Amino acid sequence: MLERHASRAARRAREFEAFVAGAAGRLLNAATLLTAESPDDNPRARRLLTLSLAHTYACWDRLHGEDPYDRTRRQLATRFARGAWHQHGALGRARPHPASPLAPLTPQERLILVLRLHEGVAEEQTAALLGLSPERVRAICHRATSALLHRSRGPAPAVTATKAMP
Repeated sequence: MLERHASRAARRAREFEAFVAGAAGRLLNAATLLTAESPDDNPRARRLLTLSLAHTYACWDRLHGEDPYDRTRRQLATRFARGAWHQHGALGRARPHPASPLAPLTPQERLILVLRLHEGVAEEQTAALLGLSPERVRAICHRATSALLHRSRGPAPAVTATKAMP
């Protein structure tokens, strides 16, 4: 019996390691976009991912055919939203890195944009995950996209007068 338990634990560990090897990079990228940190310096994103993966590992035997990537992504989004909403954790208080492409957005806008455009989560699924209506998710996604596409880029370069050639 002890042997069977050890064998099952080893199989579980191998399966989870294979999952992490395949999914961690993309999930870290999503977490980095959520936290609006620099990809080279992203401690909040790494912590968010670590906690989400730990939750997935704890539930590994109860997944029963559920997609572990989807489970981890939902956990990542929920943890980020909770931290940003309550403003208690490091995620909520942290300022975005100015070089992050999503820095001008609010945490809610970043979350919806990352889920919808980066992760390809359907509008209805995003709405259900966040407790919003699909119309609200659509409006926030549109506003965030517009803000990124039409943000001011600073002053235009100065035009210098050139001498006219005779």
